[in-house]
Amino acid sequence: MPTLTGLRRERAHASKQFHDGAFRNPTGPRPGLKGNPLPILGEFFFGGRARVPSAPLPVESPLDAWTRPISSGLRITWLGHSTMLIEVDGLCVLTDPVFGDRASPVSFAGPKRFHRVPATIAQLPPLDAVLLSHDHFDHLCQSSMREIAKLRVPIVTSLGVGVHLESFGVEPSLITELDWWEEHTLPGGELSFTATPAQHFSGRGIGGRNTTLWSSWVVATKNRRLFFSGDTGLTDAFGEVSQRFGRFDVVMLEIGAWNQAWGDIHLGPANALKAFEMLGGGTLMPVHWGTFDLALHAWDEPAETLLALAEPAGVRVLTPMLGRPFEPDHVERPHPWWRTLKDRVPVGVPVPTP
Repeated sequence: MPTLTGLRRERAHASKQFHDGAFRNPTGPRPGLKGNPLPILGEFFFGGRARVPSAPLPVESPLDAWTRPISSGLRITWLGHSTMLIEVDGLCVLTDPVFGDRASPVSFAGPKRFHRVPATIAQLPPLDAVLLSHDHFDHLCQSSMREIAKLRVPIVTSLGVGVHLESFGVEPSLITELDWWEEHTLPGGELSFTATPAQHFSGRGIGGRNTTLWSSWVVATKNRRLFFSGDTGLTDAFGEVSQRFGRFDVVMLEIGAWNQAWGDIHLGPANALKAFEMLGGGTLMPVHWGTFDLALHAWDEPAETLLALAEPAGVRVLTPMLGRPFEPDHVERPHPWWRTLKDRVPVGVPVPTP
């Protein structure tokens, strides 16, 4: 496990989020598991929910669409989980790149993806930056980052995470690490990133828990402003984000890998809608679902529950198909593509209580 040294260590220890040898959440130490773990273990081993789809999910190739002009100035391609290609005002940003088959430290075990990757790293358009929210395996993929390192693309990430990136072969000069509320603007001044608070934790194995920071993110150009949650539970800090930055063109929030027992560190559908309201509303794009089995719910339950809650509330939700580039300005309603599979969760699934 790489350890923080030198200037990286000094910056971490100087952070307002760092106390007693570890980073803390906005509300204090990392929340733990709630309640008796035995029912959770029983559900994990014997639960009857369809946590994995019965067949590979439908995926479109984005390659032809990426060659076409963008009329609105903003196009997003969901590549699975929290990996998105964001094309904004002529610039390309890749978020939390996970192109490997498993969200795991090893290639032979761990959560395996439900679908093929819509495009390989080699097939991506030229990247201007990679945005990396935190160091968990389903967000920071070693094999993906080793390949990206060869492209010599600037990488913006949370404080301390660069220690992993350097061990994967990324040149230190390409890494920018931010503490909460710090901003970095790419050369040319056309694209900026601001790390904002998130309610989560970090670590990639035994030891090293919470020695690197986790963040949500504001991505901004002169004409557009986007919010990307990374991994987070509900936090009052979202209200301050809205006060500082105003309304966002698109709010990308995690909705999967949720359970009431760990509801303080993941949003889930109900709290995603609360976070969305705190962030000023607008357009909600749910991410962090439909690629890996990381919880106890059915694989499509997060999306179904979100739509069941959002529709009566009049919330504008966009659910693009995997690999299909879309311009949010030109899409009016969600596309429930997952309902083409036979084992989907019925509409009206019981809504979990936060």
